[in-house]
Amino acid sequence: MSRIEIDPSIKYLEGTQRVLDPETTLARTTKLLPQIGVTRIANITDLDRVGIPVFSAIRPSAAAGAISIYSGKGSTETNARISAIMESFERCLAEQPEVSINLKGIPISSERVTDTYECLCENYPTLYPDTLLLPKHVDEFTSLEWILGYDIMNDVEVFVPANAVFHPYNPQAANKLFRSNTNGLASGNAIEEAILHGLLEVIERDSLSIAEYTRNPGREIILDENDGLNYELKRKMEVAGIKVKVWLLESDIDIPAVVTALDDTVLKDPALLVMGAGAHLSPEIAVTRALTEAAQSRVVQIHGAREDTDRERVVRTFGYDHMKKMNSYWYEDLEPVYMDELNDGSSDTPAENIDNVIERLDNIAEGAIIVDLSRGVEIPVIRAIIPMFELYTLDRERKGERIRKKKKRVISRGSAL
Repeated sequence: MSRIEIDPSIKYLEGTQRVLDPETTLARTTKLLPQIGVTRIANITDLDRVGIPVFSAIRPSAAAGAISIYSGKGSTETNARISAIMESFERCLAEQPEVSINLKGIPISSERVTDTYECLCENYPTLYPDTLLLPKHVDEFTSLEWILGYDIMNDVEVFVPANAVFHPYNPQAANKLFRSNTNGLASGNAIEEAILHGLLEVIERDSLSIAEYTRNPGREIILDENDGLNYELKRKMEVAGIKVKVWLLESDIDIPAVVTALDDTVLKDPALLVMGAGAHLSPEIAVTRALTEAAQSRVVQIHGAREDTDRERVVRTFGYDHMKKMNSYWYEDLEPVYMDELNDGSSDTPAENIDNVIERLDNIAEGAIIVDLSRGVEIPVIRAIIPMFELYTLDRERKGERIRKKKKRVISRGSAL
């Protein structure tokens, strides 16, 4: 069975959006690391002059085609360490059981089949592959691998292509639809936390995809002393000579999706023209995530250890001025917005937050599918899929109607340069 029961009794700690305090989470997850093959957690904060905590996790047993070094960010060292650890769980459990070294022989509870869409949909609710924004159409008679998920919006179990769930993905006896990615892959202290994080990431990537395609960063969030931690994080970067732009992306979903764009005005290194993004019902948390992820992006580029950081080599061929011009819209001066103008839609429990997200997706999305990947370790991991939501920021070959109906902004010559 793939139906997921959301527990309404689980509450956040007072004044937080966490089920457990960071110290408890860290102790709980650290002892499980040997089970997923993590050999080292490293503090790489000091590779950068900014000082916002960034950690890395090393997992040599990662499946072929996957990266083996993960990174984590946070406003404290504990939170950054937890972030790197949780990504390790996500990456391990996203691997196909057949190729997993660490969880070998431990099956996923969700049913898996190999069949054509045409045959499968006759007997079961089945997600039409084209709703995943395929690079090219695949006919209904193509043999695919499927896994059973749960559509929490429509309260129905539904088969989805396994290609949209596992990463890396190499079909055993069927066809591949697209390059797999980690969009919507999430973990948590409870499955409710994981579901919320997964849905928010898919929404974040949808908003960012539309912003990148239209070259429209939205409104600039102005932070001041009253904004506490977020102001301090921004000031840390500015004091180090980094220009910081924080953007509230335009979206038809009433959930704040935020981007932080950085420009190192001291080094003028094209590889350090980086961004971070975050989405949350709480605007404050969305901004914190975007700021800390931008700081993480800097350190990852400086560290240069991850297998997916070819970007550094490419952008340095173009040079700083060219890359800045190509991405000038992230550095423009546009309409401002202040934090006290933004509504906080978060609640006191993960279940209420999930309900709030689903309510905001109503009349925009046709479903919100969760596949439970949890197995072998006591950390829940899920994959969230919102059909028709955009992935342009991850895969330029995959564009849907939400992007196609938008018009690209015309940027004035010399803007932000």
